[in-house]
Order: sequence, then structure tokens, then C-alpha cells
Amino acid sequence: MIRFTTAGESHGPALVAIVEGVPAGLPLVAADVDAQLARRQQGYGRGRRMQIERDTVEFLGGVRAGETTGAPIAMRVANRDWANWQDVMDPAPREGDEHGRRRAVTRVRPGHADLTGLLKYDRDDARDILERASARETTARVAAAAVARTLLAAFGVRVGSHLVHLGGIDARPPQPWPGDLNAAADASPLRTLDPEAEERMIARIDAVKRDGNTLGGICEVVVTGLPVGLGSHVSWDRKLDGRLAAAMMSIPAVKGVEIGLGFEAARRTGAEVHDEIVPAPGEARTGGVRRATNRAGGLEGGMTSGEPLVVRVAMKPISTLMRPLGTVDTATGQAAEATAERSDVTAVPAMGVIAEAMAALVLADALLEKFGGDSLTETRRNHDAYILHLAGRLSG
Repeated sequence: MIRFTTAGESHGPALVAIVEGVPAGLPLVAADVDAQLARRQQGYGRGRRMQIERDTVEFLGGVRAGETTGAPIAMRVANRDWANWQDVMDPAPREGDEHGRRRAVTRVRPGHADLTGLLKYDRDDARDILERASARETTARVAAAAVARTLLAAFGVRVGSHLVHLGGIDARPPQPWPGDLNAAADASPLRTLDPEAEERMIARIDAVKRDGNTLGGICEVVVTGLPVGLGSHVSWDRKLDGRLAAAMMSIPAVKGVEIGLGFEAARRTGAEVHDEIVPAPGEARTGGVRRATNRAGGLEGGMTSGEPLVVRVAMKPISTLMRPLGTVDTATGQAAEATAERSDVTAVPAMGVIAEAMAALVLADALLEKFGGDSLTETRRNHDAYILHLAGRLSG
């Protein structure tokens, strides 16, 4: 099964991702990862950091001659801004450190990990906390997920997203739905499919920026091509909806997750919520049936139904405000204004790409949990046999 971990700080030398469990023989090159890293850096309302960094990956292990070897895949993404922060972030002690380093943070920010982390880990400088708590860490997650996406794509699974709400403005889904969701969304500076709403959102971002404030919003992740039966109903920690929700909630600043109708389902009757099942001969991947609607968002009983998986993810406004909120200076215990470092007005469009990444990692893990295999050939053989078995059952 897929396991991954990341390391590194926002202004350290680099971010590192290690992915274990990927079958041998999966075609993989740096361009596959770099394309996803570039998508994470886009979006109207981003700060100057995105003008500094040009994220690219370096494989350190697990890939040879353009294919995975079955060994752990190690990747490094350099931080170009490290050149401006070496004296601040140097791992080695320096003369004069007893008086604190440059850019020490004691005016902790409301809504951030600064204060809680400083108290929990018994630090004097909240930079020891915020550098790792920064959303810059998600660069390594997106790199890890690029591997998972490549694996999913080998089985016809596509992961996409689009922005559906920003700063009080809703986007209306288009009719008809675009054939390539990400191509359509990525063409928008906000990754939304509603041009009229996009104009109003951009004006809202500009106004909020002038006020030194920030904005949150909601993105919707849509995954197509999943076979019926990933996940399980038998134990709480194997339910796929729970695994997806945990992964999404781990993204910095995310405060809510919905699958399918989500909270709206609680306001309707059963007849208005549950998806009727209709015959679909020849659709082996979905069990020879389809749902007349997809209010469940592609999951029933903790398992994929074969319908598109639909997950909405809500992000709060970024906690670094250029017009700072009130706080306490932990060095003096006195009231103060919070630290105001370089930041975005909004990062919701990028959050959608990160949510895609977390979905890909969870789903790749579930796919290998179901089909296993030490090589891509073996995994594909197991997958194809399962689909063939479904087709045989239905024809009987």
C-alpha cells in the first residue's frame, strides 16, 4: 500500500517527499511531477513567494531509466528563497544565537499554529513552529501525489478540481460539463468554471488586498474512472469516506469536508437524498448498474460505487494579515500586533490542487489495497481479472 512522508521547512534548503509501496514498472519522469508542482503555484491572489519559486523535482531514489523500481521513491524540491534565509534557518549553531536569530517571531498570529506549537514544544521563537506549519510543506505532498496520480491514470482514473466559492461569491457549474475538468479549470486564474463569477471574485480579492485582509473559499474535487469496491465497510479505519475526510482535513487552513450532498443531505428527505439504481448492461466497472443521480458523491458504505467521486473542501482565510490582528508578544507577555510576513490574499485555487493530491494519495492506496502487486503488470492483471469477474456475474 502507498505510504508517504515529507520533510523540510518553508525557508529551509529544500522540501523532501518519500513515497513507499509504488509497484515496479510504472513509467515516471520528472516532467510528470513538475507539471503538478506548477499547477500548485498558480492562482490569482497569490503573494510574492510564487514569483520567487519555480518548483522542480529531483529524484533521489526509486526511479531508474524512466520507471519505478519498487523501492521507496525519494524526491527533493529546492527552495530558491533559501538564499535569503540561510542565516535565519541554518541548522548549525551560530555565534550570538543566545540572543536569538534575525526574524524571530514572538508576536504570534491568531489562527495559526504559532502560539499553540510554541507552548507545546517549549520554544522561544515561533519560527521553529511556523516554518513547518506553513502551507509550503504541501509542495512535497503534491510531488508525492504526482506519483499516485500516474499510478491511477494507468487504470483510467482521472483526478480534477475546480473552485466553487470564494469570499462570499458562488460559482455556477457549467452545462455541459467540460470533458477535461483540469484543462478547463487551469485556464482560469482562479480555477473556476464560471467566467461571470470569476470577474466578481477578482474584484473582491483586489478590494480585500487593499484592506490588508484575506479570503477563504471552497473547491470541489471530482474523480472519474474508479471501479466499484475500493475501500470497505467492515472497519472504521478502512472506510474510504473517512480516509478521504482525514486527508483533506490535514491540509493547512482546511476546516470542512463534504462528500456528495454533504450537509445538504441532512436537510432533505430520504427520497430526495438516496440515488436510485438502474441497469447499465456492459458497465462492468460499475457492477453493471448505474445511479440515476449521484447525490452520494460516488461513495456508499465506505466504498466506491463506480460513480464519479465528488468531495468539496472548505478553506478558511489565511491567518497572516497585512493589517494585523491583536495578539500577545510571548517575549514580554504584553499586548501587541501580530507578525505580518509576506503572504497571499487567498490560496483557495492552489488548495484545490492540493486537495486533488490528497485524494490521489488515498485512492492510490485503496487501489493497491484492493488489487495488490509488486509490479504494474501484476497489479493490472489483478485489476483486469476483477473487472472481468464483475462482467461475468452480471451476465449470469
